[in-house]
Amino acid sequence: MFGLRKRDAHREVGPAELRAMLEAGRALLIDVREAGEFATGHIAGAVNMPLSSFSPRNIPDPEGRTVVLQCAGGRRSGQALDQCARARSAIDTHLAGGIAAWRNAGFPVVGG
Repeated sequence: MFGLRKRDAHREVGPAELRAMLEAGRALLIDVREAGEFATGHIAGAVNMPLSSFSPRNIPDPEGRTVVLQCAGGRRSGQALDQCARARSAIDTHLAGGIAAWRNAGFPVVGG
């Protein structure tokens, strides 16, 4: 109505679901935090693609895995998902609560 389009919902996975996906080799994790944040600690296997230069075109071939975006708390990964939607990318999933939720679940990080 009035030319406003309802924003499509982002698919969210929780820390336990993401961990299971990673352990099974079913997810390609993209961390959209800036390089300095990534260096302070990240989820093992994550690829760093900072939001400041993020482009869906530059995401590596997931080789059949689900691409999951992640940031500190969920806001920036949501913004990256909005970019994916505008680019008509099939990428629609992010980690609910970001790495903060991952850490709160007691799961390990590397680096830092």
